[in-house]
Amino acid sequence: MPDKFVLLDRDGVINSDSGDFIKSPDEWQPIPNSLQAIARLHQAGYKIVVITNQSGVARGLYTDADLTAIHLKMQQLVTAAGGEICHIYYCPHLPAAECPCRKPKAGMLLQFAKDYAADLSNTYFIGDSLRDLQAGFSAKAKPLLVKTGNGEKTLLSNPDLNIPIFETLYDASNFILSE
Repeated sequence: MPDKFVLLDRDGVINSDSGDFIKSPDEWQPIPNSLQAIARLHQAGYKIVVITNQSGVARGLYTDADLTAIHLKMQQLVTAAGGEICHIYYCPHLPAAECPCRKPKAGMLLQFAKDYAADLSNTYFIGDSLRDLQAGFSAKAKPLLVKTGNGEKTLLSNPDLNIPIFETLYDASNFILSE
């Protein structure tokens, strides 16, 4: 039986977002129940992968080492909650770089599918912004929107979205686990 995966955007889905970027482990704060949602999915047999734009690296706001420290904190907290993140893909480039990995392009999702021989058509990608959804659609994944982070704004700007929409990652995990 093939592995089951759930792909997650980071900022605004797992942790609180900031217009000033998350630049240090101290600034990285989980959204209530997001760690428990990841743990529940992991315990149900899903492998969790994070797909995140991190242009703060190219902007000089934080270094690759800072980003590694932030991700280490996230992984430690997820592990303490009983979950596991099996991989983190990130794009460090500026939007103007037009790189294929930066969402809304599908490069990171396609790289994940190649690395894990995963079927994206059976893989949920949970995000809070239109670019997350666009990347999911482009990769032929199954996008879900959460209202945390930029989700409410995304929904207001795109009221005709024809995808499942949830208050939080925890609510989205309930939907996935009920399937």
